[in-house]
Formats: sequence, C-alpha cells, structure tokens
Amino acid sequence: MNGLSNTLSRFGGVNLLPVALALVALVLIGSPSSWVTLTVAGLAMGMMIFLMASGLSLVFGLMDVLNFGHSAFVSFGAFVAASVLAALGGWATGGSAALNLLALLAAIGAATAFGAVAGWFFERVIVKPVYKDHLRQILITMGALIVAEQMILAIWGGAPIAVPRPSVLNGSVVIGDVAVEIYRIFAFLLGLAVYAAMHFALNRTRVGLLIRAGVEDREMVEALGFRIDRLFIAVFMAGSALAAMGGAMWAGYQGLITPAIGAEMMILVFIVVIIGGLGSIEGSLLGAILVGLTANYVAFLAPKLSLASNMLLMMAILLWRPRGLKPAVTG
Repeated sequence: MNGLSNTLSRFGGVNLLPVALALVALVLIGSPSSWVTLTVAGLAMGMMIFLMASGLSLVFGLMDVLNFGHSAFVSFGAFVAASVLAALGGWATGGSAALNLLALLAAIGAATAFGAVAGWFFERVIVKPVYKDHLRQILITMGALIVAEQMILAIWGGAPIAVPRPSVLNGSVVIGDVAVEIYRIFAFLLGLAVYAAMHFALNRTRVGLLIRAGVEDREMVEALGFRIDRLFIAVFMAGSALAAMGGAMWAGYQGLITPAIGAEMMILVFIVVIIGGLGSIEGSLLGAILVGLTANYVAFLAPKLSLASNMLLMMAILLWRPRGLKPAVTG
C-alpha cells in the first residue's frame, strides 16, 4: 500500500484516480462513443452529488456537526424547484431560450434561498442545543429528518411529481457518434463553478481565513473581537443552501420525484463524504466524481452489481486510506 501511495504521489496523487478509472473503463467498454457518453453522464452525476455532499462536509469539517437531517434540505430543494418550474410552465417549456433560462434560474434560486433560510432555523432551534455531543446530534437530526419528510407529504402529497425540464436544456449535443445531453453539461458546469467559488471563498478571502482560524482556536479568535458564532451560522446556512441546490438539480435530472428523494440520496452523500475524507471540500469533489463514474461504468458493464458498486468502492478506498482520500479532520 505504501508503494502504491508513493507512486501516485509522484504522478499527481489521488487526483489521478478518476483518470485511471476512466482509462480502465475505456478498455473494458471497448466502444469510444459509449465510453464518452458514460463518462460525461458520470461527471454530471458526480457534480450534482458534490453539491449535496459539499454542504455536509462543510458543516462537519468546520462546525463538527453530524447532521443526519442534511438530506431534508435535498428533498425540500427538489420540491421547491419543481413547484417553481410548474408555476412558470409557460416560461420553462416555451420557445424562448431567455425565458427558459429565467425559469431555471428562478427554480434554482428559490430552492437555494429556501435551503439557506431553513438552514438558519435548523441550526438555531435543533442543532445549537446539542453542539459537542455527537450522539445527541445523530438522534435529533434523524428525528428532524422524519418530521421534514412528513411535512413534505402534508404539503405536496405522496404521489410522484413530474418535474418539467426547461426546453433549452432538452436534447443532446451530437459530435460524430457521441450524443451528450445538454442538461448533463449544464450540471457539470454548475458544479464546477460552485466548487471554484467555495475554494476561493475558503482560501482567498478574509471570511474564509476567519472561519478556518475559528475551527483551529475559537477562543483566540473570539478574544480578538470576532463573532465566530455568526460565521458558523453562515456556514450552516451555506451548507443547507448547497444541499437544496443539489436537490433542485437532481429533480431535473430524475424528471420524477417522491418524498423519499432525500433519504435515497443520503446514502450516496455519506459515501462521498467518507471516501473524500471528513471536512474536505476537495475530497468531496474527488469522491463525488469517483462515485458518479463508477455508478455509470458498472451499470453498463455489470448491471447486477450497480446497486453495490458504491459500497464496494468505499470499502476499497477505506482499506487503502482509512481516513479517506483527502481528509481535513484529523481528530
């Protein structure tokens, strides 16, 4: 294992794992056009999962909060976005590309804003009383998740809801023998933009410096006159908003959503966070891409193993690196 780690470090480290996985898949699949289609689909899926997982990783890494209710924000984001798109059906499905984009931005913006407000309420009412107590955090956030699912049932009902996809994102881009869905391209670019913004905010701004300093030594930063508690509330709101944004994108990707969408995604989100390393945004991105690629490649090559592919991937990664690929939390 040490020899493998040293070899990887010389050629780019664990960042090369998606490339290696893609090359192995190319050999096994054989058809370049099918491989490109599956790879793009895997990258798009990975970026949408990253939006959801990065919020959880951010909250745990910076606030040491095990939020098992995180998937509730995914569910609400999906249903809020679906409701906005349904209300703006004429804009979303009309022939005007500008109105299509406005409907899409309105749906994503409404879901993200709702996630931020709900995150503030969640942190103040539910999480604040159980800081520093992981067992109580697990119990109370799981209870909050159950309550949230019942609220969704009461508001939207239990029947599956169709999510209208904006016309501008329908169809595919055809290059030779390769057809790539426009929606997948948009999902990939959105996830990449969010990652770039998060990386810049945490590593290149004064707020990011204060947040990281507060994690290392909260008392010292507070002694210098900074309100760390307000910064941490903002972090929780940002994490919840990202989960809702991911839920909105996943709703458009699926086309049909149920109240169980958050609970279904919770397993994938936790797998990504564990693979990437607790508290690491870079690790979450890497883990999400690996999960997305693995799911698509295995579903094509061995459909019967598709459901277990992500668990097997997590087991392999943890046997090699028990703390994940890029952990930020060492304790």
